[in-house]
Amino acid sequence: MANRHQDGSAGDANYGIIGTDYAKYRQPDPHIAEFIRAALGNARSILNVGAGAGSYEPFDRMVTAVEPSASMRAQRPAHLPVAIDAVAEKLPFADGSFDASMATFTVHQWSDLAAGLAEMRRVTRGPVLILTGDPSELNRFWLVDYAPEVIAVEARRYPQMATIGEGLDGNAEVIPVPITLNCTDGFGEAYYGRPERLLEAGARLANSAWSFVDASIGDRFVADLSRDLEDGTWDAKYGQLRSLPEFEGSLKLVVGRGRS
Repeated sequence: MANRHQDGSAGDANYGIIGTDYAKYRQPDPHIAEFIRAALGNARSILNVGAGAGSYEPFDRMVTAVEPSASMRAQRPAHLPVAIDAVAEKLPFADGSFDASMATFTVHQWSDLAAGLAEMRRVTRGPVLILTGDPSELNRFWLVDYAPEVIAVEARRYPQMATIGEGLDGNAEVIPVPITLNCTDGFGEAYYGRPERLLEAGARLANSAWSFVDASIGDRFVADLSRDLEDGTWDAKYGQLRSLPEFEGSLKLVVGRGRS
């Protein structure tokens, strides 16, 4: 059984602390949502594991949400189904209960990735979708120049694409998901062309990696980036990103196609 924090959060991040303003910064992005919708195909019943505040749950399908954090369950909008308090590693559903299942920005926090993926595969008749970051591509983001400790934390936490594929019976496609300039889902790379936003404490708090580094790193980051934005150093090196329509970062959609 996964370890649980006081608010019920499972895995390594305590969303009772970092998740209080999560929904303010982490709004589903329409561009990313289209990748998920396409991969879901004509599935009608969908399980969302580690559902959080409900990002990317399709409104026109029958969705069952699982979320262990009470703080995150409380932030789900009223029009979404109430989330079940459970963890990926022990899903309370019968075999083959759903047409498809999905997990977005969550697998890096599971205490047992293989068990969680096996459970998703067990309860799903069709595709299993995993939206996550490729740890080998995290250093494409300029944050590596200012807070390499944060990038290193993410690289340790994110599972390799091959590992996820193996957990999905070895029958998975890895689809790169470009990030748009005005991405509304505020994970780190969403601010590739809007560096000022990452100076906001709330924006950093909505990215769990910052909770795994000393507060002094955040202070140093704010001081260094503020200075470089003021004197033009950041723009001299990265200013072209401010108008780049899409950024090819680490974001990937891994789609397990199901049993043949």
